[in-house]
Amino acid sequence: MFGACPCTGGDGVTVSEEKAVGVGPAGIEVAYERWGDGQAPPVLLVMGIALQMHGWPDGFCAELTARGVQLIRFDNRDAGLSTHFPDAPVPDVPAALAGDLSSASYSLSDMAGDAVGLLDALGLDSAHVVGLSLGGAIAQTMAIEHPGRVRSLTSLMSTTGDPAVGQPDPKALSALAGPPPRTREEVVDRTVNAVRVLGSPGFPFDEAAVRGRAARAFDRSYDPLGVGRQAVASVASGDRTERLRSLRLPTLVVHGADDPMCDVSGGRATAEAVPGAELAVFPGMGHDLPRALWPAIAGLITDLVHRTEAGR
Repeated sequence: MFGACPCTGGDGVTVSEEKAVGVGPAGIEVAYERWGDGQAPPVLLVMGIALQMHGWPDGFCAELTARGVQLIRFDNRDAGLSTHFPDAPVPDVPAALAGDLSSASYSLSDMAGDAVGLLDALGLDSAHVVGLSLGGAIAQTMAIEHPGRVRSLTSLMSTTGDPAVGQPDPKALSALAGPPPRTREEVVDRTVNAVRVLGSPGFPFDEAAVRGRAARAFDRSYDPLGVGRQAVASVASGDRTERLRSLRLPTLVVHGADDPMCDVSGGRATAEAVPGAELAVFPGMGHDLPRALWPAIAGLITDLVHRTEAGR
């Protein structure tokens, strides 16, 4: 590991920014942060497509650590300061959706292997895994393929990979359509406009926070082809429903009733597939984490963590 940079989050929580090398079967570099007490139960936060680790809002992370857990948030491959794959085939998302997977550079299994490799690099035999959107699919894949490494699973605004559920609303696709923006200003404006559509209609829109995170992400790394490679990996990995039925671990599924990017049917299908899973659906919540719901969602996640720890 290298590049250590101890700092503090907005509420004074200790944060350690680092990079692990030679991670997982692919031997990649993974940028990550650790929050909170290193002796507390570890919670691995897996972010979704096109977003870096700071897509997990600092304030939400503080809500979690205040409830007695340590956090690890990280950049997936092809995002942020983790390894990118510029020499891979140019991703063709429309072709992948039509069944031609020849542009797939990797799969969700590979991304799950990266996350497990990060646990290895941190000396953690297992962790509670929380995934959001594509990160939820990666977290599900971790639980399926590496069951001994996942103490509990939380799947946020995600789906099973079954194309019959969890599909986006046409307005969500329209918000993301068009050529990738190029300049910092264009990227920030596109992000703000997209989150207005994809976000939570029942809660205030915090434009300043969205702009701040988008600018921070652009300044760290901007790789639209990396986003495409992640998208093709998701399509290429198929339906997890039957494999989810084999899971035997504490599971929480959280979804917004008004999610236009991943219809709530995806969350319901996930909860139905995993035996004993708990489902929490929030009215007015879209495809984001509205500030007003941070305490409730953080409480659900940490309650699951602490119940699971008590039973270990």
